[in-house]
Amino acid sequence: MYGVPRAAEVAEIEERLLEIYRDAEVAEKPALLERRGGAFYSEAATALIASLWADTGDVQVVDVRNDGIVPGLQADDVVELPARVGAAGAEPLPQAPLAPELLGLVQHVAAYERLTAEAARTRDPVTARKALLTHPLIGQDELAGSLLEPLLAETTLPLARAAR
Repeated sequence: MYGVPRAAEVAEIEERLLEIYRDAEVAEKPALLERRGGAFYSEAATALIASLWADTGDVQVVDVRNDGIVPGLQADDVVELPARVGAAGAEPLPQAPLAPELLGLVQHVAAYERLTAEAARTRDPVTARKALLTHPLIGQDELAGSLLEPLLAETTLPLARAAR
């Protein structure tokens, strides 16, 4: 009904790529890599490792704990922003406050992320339903229910079915 999740497709591609990479004679980029996505993440990761290792202080966009950098978000929310990167880690650059309409959306998404993490940790279907209802693109009880059913059916861990 919903097709193959992208995560499952990527996992299969990565498994096949690892098989290819086991061959020491491979000297060219496998065509399968194009289906993996994230073409430039390896370059960003390499630059980040180089900055951490060489203590260069380069400015790079990274994910860090908010810790007050973006006013209006909780300290432990994760934000993606420019930071000076060196051997001690990433030091976020000061940020202007978000416009109210943007802050509201970011807070909304952060609430969804918190509920999703709690649902994953507790395996509580009521919390999972709340997370789906909180998502800005879902927010409808009928749609949330139709998405929750396959999630509960596909999980490998036992869940109570109280949210139905």
